[in-house]
Amino acid sequence: MDGGSQGPGLPETRSTCPYCGVGCGVLLRPNGAGGLAVRGDPAHPANYGRLCSKGSALGETVGLGHRLTAPRVHGVETGWDDALQLVADRFRETVAAHGPDAVAFYVSGQLLTEDYYVANKLMKGFIGSANIDTNSRLCMASSVAGHRRAFGTDTVPGTYEDLDAADLVVLVGSNLAWCHPVLHQRVMAAKQARGTRVVVIDPRRTASCDGADLHLAIAPGGDAALFNRLLCAIHAGGATDAAFLRHTEGFDAALAAARADRGETGLSEAEIAAFCRLWIGTERVVTVYSQGVNQSTSGTDKVNAILNCHLATGRIGRPGRGPFSVTGQPNAMGGREVGGLANMLACHLDLENADHRAAVRGFWRAPAMPDAPGLKAVDMFRAVGAGRVKALWIIHTNPAVSMPEADAVRDAIAGCDFVVVSDVTGATDTARLAHVLLPAAAWAEKDGTVTNSDRTISRQRAVLPAPGAARPDWAMLAEVGRRMGWTAAFDYAGPAEIFREYAALSGIAGRLGRDFDISGLSGLDDAGYDGLAPLRWPVTATREGGRFFADGAFFHEGGRARLVAVTSRAPAAQTSADHPFRLNTGRVRDQWHTMTRTGLSAKLSAHLAEPFLDIHPADAARLGLAAADLAEVTSAHGRAILRVRITDAVQPGQLFAPMHWTGETAPSGRIDALVAAATDPVSGQPESKAAVVSVRRMQAAWYGFAVSAGPIRPDCAYWALATTRQGTRAELAGREAPADWEAEARRLFDLPGADATSIIDTARGTARIALEEDGRLLAALFVSPAPVAVMRDYLAALPGTGAAGVLTGRPPKDMPDPGPVLCACFGVGINTIVAAIEARGLMSVDAVGAALEAGTNCGSCRPEIAALLARAPHREAAE
Repeated sequence: MDGGSQGPGLPETRSTCPYCGVGCGVLLRPNGAGGLAVRGDPAHPANYGRLCSKGSALGETVGLGHRLTAPRVHGVETGWDDALQLVADRFRETVAAHGPDAVAFYVSGQLLTEDYYVANKLMKGFIGSANIDTNSRLCMASSVAGHRRAFGTDTVPGTYEDLDAADLVVLVGSNLAWCHPVLHQRVMAAKQARGTRVVVIDPRRTASCDGADLHLAIAPGGDAALFNRLLCAIHAGGATDAAFLRHTEGFDAALAAARADRGETGLSEAEIAAFCRLWIGTERVVTVYSQGVNQSTSGTDKVNAILNCHLATGRIGRPGRGPFSVTGQPNAMGGREVGGLANMLACHLDLENADHRAAVRGFWRAPAMPDAPGLKAVDMFRAVGAGRVKALWIIHTNPAVSMPEADAVRDAIAGCDFVVVSDVTGATDTARLAHVLLPAAAWAEKDGTVTNSDRTISRQRAVLPAPGAARPDWAMLAEVGRRMGWTAAFDYAGPAEIFREYAALSGIAGRLGRDFDISGLSGLDDAGYDGLAPLRWPVTATREGGRFFADGAFFHEGGRARLVAVTSRAPAAQTSADHPFRLNTGRVRDQWHTMTRTGLSAKLSAHLAEPFLDIHPADAARLGLAAADLAEVTSAHGRAILRVRITDAVQPGQLFAPMHWTGETAPSGRIDALVAAATDPVSGQPESKAAVVSVRRMQAAWYGFAVSAGPIRPDCAYWALATTRQGTRAELAGREAPADWEAEARRLFDLPGADATSIIDTARGTARIALEEDGRLLAALFVSPAPVAVMRDYLAALPGTGAAGVLTGRPPKDMPDPGPVLCACFGVGINTIVAAIEARGLMSVDAVGAALEAGTNCGSCRPEIAALLARAPHREAAE
């Protein structure tokens, strides 16, 4: 468990990063005062010591100021006994009055496997409903469905080592450089060492395109059409593997469908031909796909179109060959394994298979077991809104922000008879709607396991005490199970006991012909569990880890894989005169989900401090939009206000906006309020990357920028808050100007008695106000009729200092301004990099790294550094 005791302080403890599905190992060292030092674990096979900017900043996210530390019932703190008894009583009463399908759990890939297992067992085996679904439905449900159609079970065939061994890596709908930076650096290392070629298939030009050999700017929804074209080219070029195809069925039908497919790719014939030649001519090819494939009303078909090409060529299950789904959450895979989705049972068993149901029910000694899938996420919240689901437990997720048609989901939760929310904070859009709030232990405080994207099971270990009355999730769920009358089934002493039970159940699944079998771990004692090193499943008496399917053995009845006939489909929503733009949504480099963790880090908040809209220059010109304007974006379901970024990284008619901002951080930036809840008919996954919207310039009467050592309380049409090392910063805009700007500043910062210094020009519509106490700056507000032009990063560092000259908005001439942070890992600003390029004659990204460290950790800022080099006079950027 312990990783040695290098340096001062307590020993380091091996654990796992709580962000994406890469599953990086971390070494954690508490400082004894609530703080935490974090570094990558050189021994972990997922990352070998590397961390991205988010992982590197984990130590900044463990403060307790935002934490929920006691149960609350109707907003009033109470004890665990009263809170959990109320939960158990209300769920029991609802089931008795309305049946088991009147209750539901909506859970999360932030749960540990042991938590997930208990939740699934309680809902499916004892309450007797399959109404448990997870926010992973928004992430990888289409991949699960595609795997099951092709392989017979939800099996990831390959391993991360395939990225090292491949001669061609194709990224489809995956901005790997920003969303999974450690894996992207692994690909780039293979490119440098072995000449691995990289193709990016994405409507946008993303950071992943830097270093790629080919970028195919595919039309939204065109992935299946492209891979159907590839399947036709495979057959026409004689590249099928006849021996491997004997282990499959459905090739003729799949080929016929591919030949008949007339779907639009948005690519030229020359681009398609170049891609097909490269893919067919490279034996060792890995096709990595993510949300651009999954988050679609045809996501499952897109997955199967990719799988068809690998099956037809036998490029699966061998080193450097195979399809590879990369997941978005740390334990999305663990949730899949325990049956956290509404249409699955634990251990990859099938809910609709009578033998599987009987096996699980007998193992659990369960009183009830549903025989049909429960409500998937979108349908679940529709049922909540319609009053069919009357008691809802939401665990570690924020659906009032993250679900499509988020406004309707928020209203559905608000109208539900009984809502329980378990989380680490009460300050989320969803938590504010709960009748009962339960304080959960956070990452670094809880103990269990997670599974990453390549089937590696890693331990997450507690190194900090949980604050106040906070408890692990499994403990809350088990206690409710006991209070509902099932004492023996939920009488767990700790996560090790849960893990042993789960591992034993997987042995039954293995005997039923399933892939997921970790029965070799069912005998682990507590000490063995505590010391468990990362290992890849399956883990049985005869096998550990490895790849699947090279031997042609699959999990359908008869043992063959199935190629699926696919016909591409356009996105469900179509552009029109009222909604002429196609909106793509996704992540940014340094933030995570709805920012309840990353938003606490000043380092991570410095890169992109507010929600934005990427729009092509031609579209911006036609709409009269300038850079830094605010744009109103409207769909049939909602509205947002976003900062304009003009860029040719998006194509004409297409837009991009990030999905992280909430009612807590930027209420008008809740982008999923615009997204229609259209879903894939097989997987139930919503189409989050193809909404149709209109755009117009927001007619703001004033724009503002504010910094403060304390909280900022905006009350205007647009605002966005971000954490700084000195406090908070805010972007502001309003449709009407206040009559008294100094009075407004005092209200905004809640500083009625502070000393004020101001420069106000009513005729020009400008105001600059500094509020001080004993010569120390408390807050400052800058107002202009146009977007405010001040040195934001400089000003953000001033609260708490003497800050003479703050109202100039600029640093003194003798003080260098580093500019906006570009490298979050080392806090290096754009101006610092540009100055070094010019003064030192730096000619490459590596040279910038050697001089300033920028780009030398996770590497996700390297494309931006390359862009600065390219803009430098008389210089060419080079890797």
